[in-house]
Amino acid sequence: MKRTNYLELIQAVYLTDYTVKLIFNDGIERDIDFGGFLYKHPHPQWDKYRNLKKFQKFKIEGNNIVWGKNWDLIFPISDLYAGKNPL
Repeated sequence: MKRTNYLELIQAVYLTDYTVKLIFNDGIERDIDFGGFLYKHPHPQWDKYRNLKKFQKFKIEGNNIVWGKNWDLIFPISDLYAGKNPL
């Protein structure tokens, strides 16, 4: 495992359904399922990401995985690194 001074999300790869593999700068990889969050916390701003084509349009910005032009959906990188599935 490579040691670094700060945590950085370096890659996000779509796997299946609402699951994304997140790869961090120290070599840690986490498969995170965002589906539980999307279905347990309905909100007009987030509901559109239940559509898998829209869900797959995530990107890494500001060291975070985000959805939408104005970061409609974003999760704490520390929780994702710890492997906590958003609920």
